[in-house]
Amino acid sequence: MSFLNLKDKTILVFGVANRKSVAWHTAKALREEGAKVVYSVRSEQRREQLRKLAGDVPVYVCDVERESEINALAEQVGRDQGPLHGLVHSIAFANYSEGFRPFHETRREDFLQATAISCFSLVDIARAFKPHLDSRASVVAVSISSHLVTAENYGYMSPIKSALDGVVRNLAKSFSADTEIRFNTVNAGLLKTSASAGIPGYIESYLYAEKMTFRKRALDTAEVANGILYLLSERSSGMNGTGLVIDAGLGCNYFDRELVERAMRE
Repeated sequence: MSFLNLKDKTILVFGVANRKSVAWHTAKALREEGAKVVYSVRSEQRREQLRKLAGDVPVYVCDVERESEINALAEQVGRDQGPLHGLVHSIAFANYSEGFRPFHETRREDFLQATAISCFSLVDIARAFKPHLDSRASVVAVSISSHLVTAENYGYMSPIKSALDGVVRNLAKSFSADTEIRFNTVNAGLLKTSASAGIPGYIESYLYAEKMTFRKRALDTAEVANGILYLLSERSSGMNGTGLVIDAGLGCNYFDRELVERAMRE
């Protein structure tokens, strides 16, 4: 038996986009541990793309912006695959089609849509899947390493990720009334993903963040996936309603000597 004991456990992963995504690395690591991975993606196009990556695996389509589709997904997956031992919520969306604006110019409709997809969808998913979860299942959402950072090129997603962490804590409390189902977040530093590549100025932020780590090497997506596996496993049974920060020391290396010296030379 492996340390994580995930063999033959059934895990539903939301949000695989491509080979670079956190969800894909998580699914890959789960399969290596012998888990049965089930996928949910937002469109038929994504389903076809995923099957080119993963082969003939269970892939369901669900637009989490629609509560009715989440309810239908839960019923179908529960019938086909249940009981589930874990859920991975790796979903985020923000409409930046008109470019980044100062935060105070954020459009209400954009903020509410991003919140519905990136945050409140977890509430809908948890409610719909509760009857189909093992009594000791684990739910993990992907968040960010710090909610104190006010990165201009991350726009309004930072407060939405803060809300996601709050949702996780309250779901953990709510579910504790009659289950041992756990809810946690993995709070990742900057990663090289396709989604992040579309953010203006992200490369510069990514390279800066790399210099801010203790090891002077960027965070690898597989390292975040490994943290998710730990939270999915019963080895993390004492963790509930909390966040596991994975950032290679980025968040506490403010006064890095190399960066301070560079700043003073300018």
